[in-house]
Amino acid sequence: MDRLTALGLFIRIVDRGSFSAAAADLGMSRPVATAAIKALEARLGRRLLQRSTRHVQTTVEGVAYYQRCVALLADFEDAERGANGAVAGMLRVDLVGHLARTIVLPALPDFLALHPALTIHLSETERFIDLVREGVDCVVRAGALIDSDMVVRRLGSMEEMTVASPAYLARHGIPASPETLAGHEMVGFVSSRTGQPLPLEFTRGAEVIEVVLPARVLVSGADTSAAAARLGLGLAQAPRYRFAADLASGALVEVLADYPPTPTPVSALYPSNRQLSPRVRVFVDWLVKTLGPHLTASAKQG
Repeated sequence: MDRLTALGLFIRIVDRGSFSAAAADLGMSRPVATAAIKALEARLGRRLLQRSTRHVQTTVEGVAYYQRCVALLADFEDAERGANGAVAGMLRVDLVGHLARTIVLPALPDFLALHPALTIHLSETERFIDLVREGVDCVVRAGALIDSDMVVRRLGSMEEMTVASPAYLARHGIPASPETLAGHEMVGFVSSRTGQPLPLEFTRGAEVIEVVLPARVLVSGADTSAAAARLGLGLAQAPRYRFAADLASGALVEVLADYPPTPTPVSALYPSNRQLSPRVRVFVDWLVKTLGPHLTASAKQG
């Protein structure tokens, strides 16, 4: 194994905290990975990793070596890109599922055509993840972000709306304002942070009104929330693009259009403990262009 590959393996082992996970990420067997790290440590004459049956931790020397390796490989990638304009390797991106399927994935062939040496691993979650430990290079999230040591690039905002099914409105009536929601129900979208249903949100000018309605159905996924709304189980709120097909077919109807929820910010996040890799940089720049028509106040290319 050449030295650059060994350095990349070492970084991935530290990030993942596991020889097996790092080896799988890089398409090699664990014995090959173990042998490569042993050879690296022998060449350096120092122990970089402390192994146990369940954990891998860096030694003091390993921490310092890791930081230098990260900077070195980032510089190397930048140099290669400067020489031939190409980016290569594996990019791991985690996206909100519906955003991935309806906007990002249909446009992805064009991105891959621009970067033929790049491979992308897309995962779909809506929870907050540990990018470093889970081996993810970049995540795209909608909504307010918790404080973290991640670098955040704001991509723009999505317009939100409130919807209900015709059957639901036939039973409960069409509300004229947030103050007339007595007797209505909502599809309870449970926050991954608090474990409690999020209130419905409405705006009147600069005023933000939060309303918590009874919820007989609680969900933790946006797709499930939309499906529950179509079945007449309550009012639901989500980005406007998500309901485009339902509105066109008549499965859902917009209500309280004069009192829209506040727009939802969309952001890309990546680890702050390393330089922004060329792979992440070109992907985020492409995201800005791809999501631009679907967002308001979208970010400029950086």
